[in-house]
Amino acid sequence: MPELAYLNGKILPISETYIPIEDRGYQFGDAVYEFIASYNGKMFCMKEHLDRLQHSMAGLFFPELDKNFIERAVFELFEKAKIARAGIYIQISRGVAPRDHAWAKNMKVQIIMTIKEVKELSSKLREEGIDIITVPDERWLNCDIKTVQILPNAMAKQKAKNKGAFDAIFISKDGIVREGTSSNFFMVKDNKLITPPLSKNILPGVTRRVVLDLADDTGIETQEKLFSKTELFSADEAFLTGTITEVLGIKTIDKRKIGTGKPGKITQKLYKALREKAE
Repeated sequence: MPELAYLNGKILPISETYIPIEDRGYQFGDAVYEFIASYNGKMFCMKEHLDRLQHSMAGLFFPELDKNFIERAVFELFEKAKIARAGIYIQISRGVAPRDHAWAKNMKVQIIMTIKEVKELSSKLREEGIDIITVPDERWLNCDIKTVQILPNAMAKQKAKNKGAFDAIFISKDGIVREGTSSNFFMVKDNKLITPPLSKNILPGVTRRVVLDLADDTGIETQEKLFSKTELFSADEAFLTGTITEVLGIKTIDKRKIGTGKPGKITQKLYKALREKAE
């Protein structure tokens, strides 16, 4: 089960793969990315991830790529690695060129991928829930485009870690809840599942969409609406969603207990439903 890299059609060990120093992804963060996971040797929500990848590329005015070409490249890497529970990271940059803020016409994009075994979150973490903190949202204004420009996310994640928490969620200047550093946020109030609506400030999470559909299928009422940081603390349950996060219950926010202080029934129900669908 080797961990491999794909670079513009060549598959090599990760340690032997290098990109040019004048790649615009490195120089300017001029690149987009996706992360797809597999369960039991099968890719999960492949189409949805590749649709979002194309949305991100269009948002940065990249040349259009044939989605079937990218899909074939992903499967080629996946077949070579033979990792049943894999995580495939895809990064596409505008290409390589002498450093200049503006880019030349007809540049050739660079396609980079890595495949590694997914490290599952511990069962203890899922049973007991996580602690998170809130941080001011200082990101750029197009968070619906999945670019590699995620330094504010990384700094917020590190701030949470330094405080002994698992993650952080972003709060707007006017006190509105947005999302986690690499996840979407949900809360449960009076048996109703609530999450912020999609906007320029929210990444359209693939797992977010799956969870909303699963809630509808299991008779849980859902609502997409804005809510404030103050409203967080009256939630009965809260959780994060993401490709690796899946559905991860929250026990405290800013050291204040949420609900009973452990993942609630709806959180557990949706996590179980998601695993059953994926596997």
